[in-house]
Amino acid sequence: MHLETNFPLAGSNTLALHATAKAFVRPSSDAQISQALDWARAEGLAVLPLGEGSNIVLAGDLDLSVLQLATQGRELLKQSEQDVLLRVQAGENWHQLVQWTLQQGYYGLENLALIPGTVGAAPIQNIGAYGVELERFVSAVHGIDLVSAERFSLSAKECCFSYRDSIFKQALRDKVLITAVDLRLSRQASAELSYPALQAALQERGLCEPTPLEIFSAVVALRRSKLPDPAIEANAGSFFKNPQLDASQFLRLQQQFPQMPSYPLLDGGAKVPAAWLIEHCGWKGKKSEGVGVHPGHALVLVNYSAKDGKCILNLAANIVKSVEQRFGIRLEIEPRVYGAETGSP
Repeated sequence: MHLETNFPLAGSNTLALHATAKAFVRPSSDAQISQALDWARAEGLAVLPLGEGSNIVLAGDLDLSVLQLATQGRELLKQSEQDVLLRVQAGENWHQLVQWTLQQGYYGLENLALIPGTVGAAPIQNIGAYGVELERFVSAVHGIDLVSAERFSLSAKECCFSYRDSIFKQALRDKVLITAVDLRLSRQASAELSYPALQAALQERGLCEPTPLEIFSAVVALRRSKLPDPAIEANAGSFFKNPQLDASQFLRLQQQFPQMPSYPLLDGGAKVPAAWLIEHCGWKGKKSEGVGVHPGHALVLVNYSAKDGKCILNLAANIVKSVEQRFGIRLEIEPRVYGAETGSP
């Protein structure tokens, strides 16, 4: 196990923010994970699990031991004519896993193509895109308690999944390390085409009954056309959650802003695109303090030259205030913030 101290994290987060970790380690086996946790405990350091850094904002140095899992492995636990049960190690790249499942004839994840990050990070915010959320496929999540070092397994129900949320962002935030995820996937192709933008993209391609691979390709093309590549323009993807409004709030806003797009929810309310709200407050393309709102997608905040994560958070706070003043909706940011004065984790 190779452990580094006073480790620079600018290359370990997709916003390219400058911060230093007290310690940094990349274990690639269960034995190395145990070593890393034992070392941190002996040093009196809290441990922060880190995937590919695609959903965090570093707002200062971290007096922590950052643990970035490099574990690899995909195991077929069970199979039938209808489905398969896979156990995937947390260090696996999510998009590469999606590609592999399609190659094996395991279906369901195609709408979640090209989402950045690792398998271990995916359940934390219950990743979702184009009408599909991860919770649909999770059978169990395995991990280690960072305090007691005890191993645990949680069922999908116990993970308390909801829109861009889970127990790992709530009661278990920064208290556990996810080591593997069990996924149940279908061996029968079944397209999820409820999302309007995906429907339109497939229609443009003349695909009325698309295969899972064709859906995968369309999703990849859509994401590449809408979201900037972090390797070229430093960003953390969608920075705000799409707000979910109850029926009365939605009706009031719909009457006031009839052009506002929306997606119906089962409870009679609606989900409203945060990008539309931000754009209609005049933020799209705006820059300040070396950061800005992407000119092609108002949901993406870009770091052009800033080193301090507080610049991103200041911009986000101003956007939240602006949207709340105009629409009465308080936006919630998606990335988790570390190194702020309030103390993290």
